[in-house]
Amino acid sequence: MANKQEESLHVVAGSRAVAGAIPLAISQATDPGHWSPPYGIAGQDVSAYQGNVDWAAQWNQGSRFAYVKASEGNYYVNGNFSQQYDGSRSVGMIRGAYHFAIPNWSSGADQARYFVANGGGWSADGYTLPPVLDIEYNPYEGQTINGFYFGNTCYGMSAGQMASWISDFGNTVKSLIGRYPVIYSTTDWWATCTGNSGSFANYPLWIASYPSSPSSSPGTLPASWNQFSFWQYSSTGPFSGDSNIWNGDFASLSTFAGNSVPQAASDQISAYRNGHPALGNQTTAITCGLVNGGCFQGFQGGTIMWSPATGALPITPGPIADAWRSTGLESGRAGYPTSELICGLKNGGCFQNFQGGSFLWSPASGAALVQPGAIRDYWASKGFESGALGYPTSSLTCGLKNGGCFQTFQAGSVLSSPSTPPVLVKSGPMLDAWGGTGFENGVLGYPVAEATCDASSCVQKFQGGVVAWTSTSGAWPIILGIADTWNTARAQSVPIGFPLAKEVCGLRASGCYQLFQGGVIMFSPNTGAFTLTGRLLDYWQKSGFENGSLGYPTSSANCGLTDSGCIQSFEKGSVVYSNSTPIQSVAAGPMLDAWKLSGMETGSLGYPVSAQICGLKDGGCFQMFAKGALMYSPATGAQPSINGPIRDLWQQGGFESGRLGYPASGVVCGLRNSGCFQNYQGGTIMLSAGTSANALLMGPIRDAWVKSGFEGGTLGYPTSAQICGLRNGGCFQNFEKGTVMWSQATGAQPMTSDPIRARWGQSGFESGSLGYPTSATICGLRNGGCFENFENGTIMWSPTSGAQAMVPGPIQQAWAGQGFEGGRAGYPTTSQTCSPDGTSCTQSFQGATITWSSASGVKLLTP
Repeated sequence: MANKQEESLHVVAGSRAVAGAIPLAISQATDPGHWSPPYGIAGQDVSAYQGNVDWAAQWNQGSRFAYVKASEGNYYVNGNFSQQYDGSRSVGMIRGAYHFAIPNWSSGADQARYFVANGGGWSADGYTLPPVLDIEYNPYEGQTINGFYFGNTCYGMSAGQMASWISDFGNTVKSLIGRYPVIYSTTDWWATCTGNSGSFANYPLWIASYPSSPSSSPGTLPASWNQFSFWQYSSTGPFSGDSNIWNGDFASLSTFAGNSVPQAASDQISAYRNGHPALGNQTTAITCGLVNGGCFQGFQGGTIMWSPATGALPITPGPIADAWRSTGLESGRAGYPTSELICGLKNGGCFQNFQGGSFLWSPASGAALVQPGAIRDYWASKGFESGALGYPTSSLTCGLKNGGCFQTFQAGSVLSSPSTPPVLVKSGPMLDAWGGTGFENGVLGYPVAEATCDASSCVQKFQGGVVAWTSTSGAWPIILGIADTWNTARAQSVPIGFPLAKEVCGLRASGCYQLFQGGVIMFSPNTGAFTLTGRLLDYWQKSGFENGSLGYPTSSANCGLTDSGCIQSFEKGSVVYSNSTPIQSVAAGPMLDAWKLSGMETGSLGYPVSAQICGLKDGGCFQMFAKGALMYSPATGAQPSINGPIRDLWQQGGFESGRLGYPASGVVCGLRNSGCFQNYQGGTIMLSAGTSANALLMGPIRDAWVKSGFEGGTLGYPTSAQICGLRNGGCFQNFEKGTVMWSQATGAQPMTSDPIRARWGQSGFESGSLGYPTSATICGLRNGGCFENFENGTIMWSPTSGAQAMVPGPIQQAWAGQGFEGGRAGYPTTSQTCSPDGTSCTQSFQGATITWSSASGVKLLTP
């Protein structure tokens, strides 16, 4: 009670008479913010030490009842009693009086009469609380005052003497006012000084207990009681004096003050007792004023609880009764009992139903409350205590993240939230691994599905990933993106296996990785999460991991390719292999783009068979493939060089260092006569079914061929290489349908008439009398004729006249003057012949002969 030690001053020296009251209004520091239990009606107790109390302020602060010290021993009354007792009532509080016992001073009956005569009376008016016996630690322990020795903490009395003194006091009060007093004490003092007497269950209990941190329970009660009426939980606030709660609502507090017993309560409690003689004799009268209009009565074998909603049902001493008490008795979340205690469950268990749920108990699990709701429904769906979850091992705890709740069972913990269903996380490695991430507050969040297990492994899904376990690797969390990738990989039978460790982050570009039995999963925000296993993993590791030449993976492995091949993409390239080709990478950029354009492993190049090699001419690179190579230079990009005649010819010419240089296109087929070509920096290589591969070098010969209509024109495909070193630095190249001749003076001229070309050959080709051609072969003349000009003449041809040379001079001029082949002379039928001394010449034509002599000039002779 409030500051008993201070009131030891009231025993004055030299006398055992009553001392005067202490001065008014001694201030006492309080903590208005002190915690309060989360239930009940708030109140306080005061003594003269508090002086004149500002009751309006206490009411405004929330206090609704007050106990005021009236007397001590048979020598002291509170000088401030009227101000405190009447003042508390004047603001609307229910109030009562208490007596501080000094058991070795005088008899219990004597002090009871003294107390009732000095403020400890009671009437059933609904606002006067029953009087209180404050029996506790001796404030004068070990002291002798005015020749009287006050004794030890138990006032020098034995446990039996103390119990008898309390009974004497209580019985006397009851005889004077009609009801037993409330007993105020502590569990420790009661056990120490009464031997933990169980004989006072018919007295309401006011328990003093000061938890060091916020609590909803005063802890273990003295042996006489299985519930308390009042709880003094603080001497430092929030109210002046000591702070208390009434274990019920305000209506029940008023009923307690009036001590009225509803007829229904009396009848039903009596009927239940008569039907259950094992309860034994009653140990208390019916006490009402509990929450929701309830009452109770104590018996040797337990307590019968009654409320208008539940009727009369027993609370049997034992673990379930203790658990119910720890939740706040009928004022707590369990409420009143709605069934008897039922035993004979699995493994020797018992249960009892209450308004707020069911208490379950077994020797192995202890007693715990299962409340209505999603978790109880889940437990029921699993078979209650006989199912996979077993007995509860804790009561429901809510207020978790996002409004979640959990409850532990023998099999593990069941979690539920508004957005996730109730799910069990099994005790053991799975629960430990989840707990290591922070339970529902961590990255995994709440469980969302049952664990799927076999003989040696388990997997359980959570909001933010999974927990996976095997008997050899243990249990590890797999988070978010890595978890999604792992789930997909397992569904696709990728041999990734189970995790061997937790995720490790802090890599380049905020990356993370996690090791698994069959490989690793790599993640970065820019690339996502992908598996790496087998030969691909080995190759990537040798390349320098994520900091090496490949960087992070950007796809999963794609296996099942031709020749049992596999490919996987990375930031800086792709890695690929097959049964018959080694594992190689194709660098991202022009080389990889060109390989993709070729059809990758099923295309014209096939699988890579070498690494990329650089340092070639003009900053070039190449990479070998099963069917050829990719060539790259900054000027040409990456182009394929496919195994076959075109590549062979290019190789013979010195690859990129030869006259053709780097390829500037891929191989293009589908030309006339199954032809193909490939362009190079320095020309083109042409190939057809009827012609071998030949190069057309950039320059006038190729230009003339292009002008003629490429392979579909008058020349057709080349049938030789370009050959130079002719007279005056000339060159030529043969084609299916002719030849292109070139010299610096005459340019490139195609020769597409076989007779003209043959006649030119007879003349000694470019070194003969005619020299290089100076025009292309021109046809479409009269009677299907053709001609071609040369440095030193012209060759004329028609089907009837054949190919004949005409040299510049008088005869040629005369023929031209009469109308060329369209004149009466027609086409020449012979070449010009001259005398040895050169003084005369003649040439025959279809319709004439033209002669010339130095003496007579030109003559046209007709038949």
